[in-house]
Amino acid sequence: MIKPGDRAPDFTLKDSEGNPVKLSDMKGSWVVLYFYPRDATPGCTTEATQFTAYMKDFTKMGAEVLGVSADSCDSHQRFMVKFDLKVKLLSDPQHKVLERYSAWGSKKMAGKVLMGINRSTVLIDPEGKVAHHWPKVKADGHAAQVKAKLTELQA
Repeated sequence: MIKPGDRAPDFTLKDSEGNPVKLSDMKGSWVVLYFYPRDATPGCTTEATQFTAYMKDFTKMGAEVLGVSADSCDSHQRFMVKFDLKVKLLSDPQHKVLERYSAWGSKKMAGKVLMGINRSTVLIDPEGKVAHHWPKVKADGHAAQVKAKLTELQA
């Protein structure tokens, strides 16, 4: 389980254009790493568009915003274009990073227990340590919660 003070597990994943993105290359910046179930679904669209709405604020605070799902790079590209998203979306089809960040596991849907992505967020400080972890997230309003926590931690 990810917890504040832990070293954030390093990773390299491809973005929507197929370019590798490595967490350790972002040392010196804050990183908002949010995990979401699926491109273009209602909750995931709400979350991504709200993070996009705050991108100027996150940039001013020295924070990168990265969304991770198991969707393909092509799916991410279509999602970004359709909703004019400004967040960077990363593809983890083998769930390796999702598992390392406790975002892959069992969840209930329609009364059944399934394996899938649990919507969650990890805020990583400029030293590469976990500053805050939201293990269960409600999409609507979450970007504002993350912005408020980042503001608090930088004060």
